[in-house]
Amino acid sequence: MHWTRFGGVGLTLLVVGCGGDKAAPVGNEPVQQSLRLEEFAACEDLEQYIEDTASKQMRANLEQQKPGFWERFGRNRGVDMGGPPMAEGDASSGGGSPSPSQGPKDSTGTNNQVEGVHESDFVQNDGTRIFVLSGNRLYAHRSWPAEQLTLAGSLEVEGWPREMLLDEHQRLVIVSQVRLGLPGKPSSGGSYVGDGAPTPMMADCAGFGFSCGYYGGDSTKVTTVDVSDVANPTVVDQVYMPGVFTQARRVDSSVRLVLSDVFRWPEGVQSWVNYTEELAKDEGKLEKAIDAQIAVNERLIRASTLAEWLPAGKHVDAAGVTTALPVSCGDFYRSNAPSALGFVTVASLDLDARSAAPGRTSLVAEPGTVYASKDSLYLTHSHYWWWPEPGQKDFTYVHKFDTRQPGRAVYAGSGTVEGVPVNQFALDEHEDVLRLATTVTTRLPEEKHEDWWWGRTTTASRVTTMGVKDGRLKELGRSADLAEGERIYSARFVGKRGYIVTFLQVDPLFTFDLSDPANPHKVGELKVPGFSTYLHPVGDNHLLTMGVHTDANGGCCGERSLKLSLFDVSDLANPKEAFTQLVGTAYGWSEALYEHKAFNYFPAKGLVAIPFTDYAPRGYYGDDYWNSFRTELRVFRVDLAAGISPVGAVSMTDMFQRVQTPDWSWYYTPDVRRSVMADDYVYAISDAGVRVAKVGNLQAPLVTTRFTKVVNP
Repeated sequence: MHWTRFGGVGLTLLVVGCGGDKAAPVGNEPVQQSLRLEEFAACEDLEQYIEDTASKQMRANLEQQKPGFWERFGRNRGVDMGGPPMAEGDASSGGGSPSPSQGPKDSTGTNNQVEGVHESDFVQNDGTRIFVLSGNRLYAHRSWPAEQLTLAGSLEVEGWPREMLLDEHQRLVIVSQVRLGLPGKPSSGGSYVGDGAPTPMMADCAGFGFSCGYYGGDSTKVTTVDVSDVANPTVVDQVYMPGVFTQARRVDSSVRLVLSDVFRWPEGVQSWVNYTEELAKDEGKLEKAIDAQIAVNERLIRASTLAEWLPAGKHVDAAGVTTALPVSCGDFYRSNAPSALGFVTVASLDLDARSAAPGRTSLVAEPGTVYASKDSLYLTHSHYWWWPEPGQKDFTYVHKFDTRQPGRAVYAGSGTVEGVPVNQFALDEHEDVLRLATTVTTRLPEEKHEDWWWGRTTTASRVTTMGVKDGRLKELGRSADLAEGERIYSARFVGKRGYIVTFLQVDPLFTFDLSDPANPHKVGELKVPGFSTYLHPVGDNHLLTMGVHTDANGGCCGERSLKLSLFDVSDLANPKEAFTQLVGTAYGWSEALYEHKAFNYFPAKGLVAIPFTDYAPRGYYGDDYWNSFRTELRVFRVDLAAGISPVGAVSMTDMFQRVQTPDWSWYYTPDVRRSVMADDYVYAISDAGVRVAKVGNLQAPLVTTRFTKVVNP
């Protein structure tokens, strides 16, 4: 398919030949305070916008390679907005609820941020069955009674499985990355898919290149599997869509997947010039060479078609019948704010409707943070600064979609907020009011001092409330700035209360009263050494947190260890760190530090489990490195009156296999990564298998199942 394009140039005028007139350099664009999404009137408009944006981004990247370009910024050679460790967190335990005669009385499920909004993960549990994705297979277990844990069945999944969702009707929705060999700049390796054979993505991992694992996929596959017979998982539906999977949510039968897709630059486009000794010595010739490359790139971009920018997907039903899923230009929106080039799609599947085509809503924008409530889904992306300039602040653009209709995401409004959220927990919707915790970074004027060669920034944090009015997401209120020079490391909103943690050398926990959306304000503050990366509500008046303990002077080692803390926030004005529990040595690590789904709180039994990996100090830098390695699931009892106390650990260190040197790969590791708790039993889960033990005797496992080991070819 091919749509007629508008002619020569778009928003950015470019050189049309080596001897042509030069356009003015690409400049910074102002922050858009009246944000909105706009539909495209026709496919020609969509194609024109994509090409104009691609040309602008291409030119801006090449212009900075011109001689003398960075002198206009003094010693500022880049934008360093800084930021805390990457994190995506969630909370609030869910779980299966089988009848007492068939399953446990209580069990844990995926740690979801919002009750009733189920989040995808590579482990799913319904109380009597545990499903795990490892390598390129689904492993289905009968998990109850615990003493009879059995690996009942498995299923090879095409491509590279990422995560899955389990619904109440015994259907698993598995998301995997596949390689369709889409138009545009080709990826390395094979390009076949959809014929029942797995893509050759694992073989690509032999060299640990960028085509390894799901990084080599250019498309997302959604496989619906009937698991009513746990021993025989059966594929009933398959959908292929361009783009890389970000995350998914399920509310009842409605599944929403967020995909991000890169711009597919045409073959031949270069973001550099081929330097020669002559160009290195002659700045004038170098500048002309860059202008010539811009002109070549421009022609290639304008010569491409919309079908190459936006390839079609396909649907394969239970009988194997394939139907094309072409792109609909009416599904696309553009923001009136500047953004880096990319595509973000909300794909909506109604599992009960069994429709071949998912509803799609796409933005021509770069991906950002995703948050979902039961009725809404929010997408954010940052304002895009081309070049650093004094006085800049970072801003986030927020788009709200109404998701009450299965199979559709309806645009509701957009707004602009100062700062950047740390992760999805920095957003929360309560009674139609969106609350956001953001850190605002401001670039200061350049100082003539060698210590600030990269330029200086300062930070402050705040809570902002927003609501939809007249089709726009408008600011309702804003707290005073706090914690100058620090950044938000974690946030949580619970009802009409809010909690954020910032960090520089000590960890201030701030409490907020959000009962009046027009006046969100800080109520209390508590400083303790270290920082928390995840906050989990326990009842109405306590927070159980996961983080890192450091010495009061901010040292990186020495006193460093993981830390569980229990905060009493019954008096918002005077929060207290009631109890702490240090975990491991300075070399200890847990996935729960940055992935909330690895944090497992079991309120029915007052237990918390976290995966833990450590090395004996003598082996960390010595010859005994791998023999010093240990990985286990650590379990603690949480008592609001007595505090946090160790219960024990389920070790899986023995499942780490090696032949002279470890033959585990970076995508398949021995670390314990998840857990399930059911009544008085604990299941530890890694890429190697599942192990169950009784709470009172964790060091003596009852049953272990082992998965097929993935070995680099």
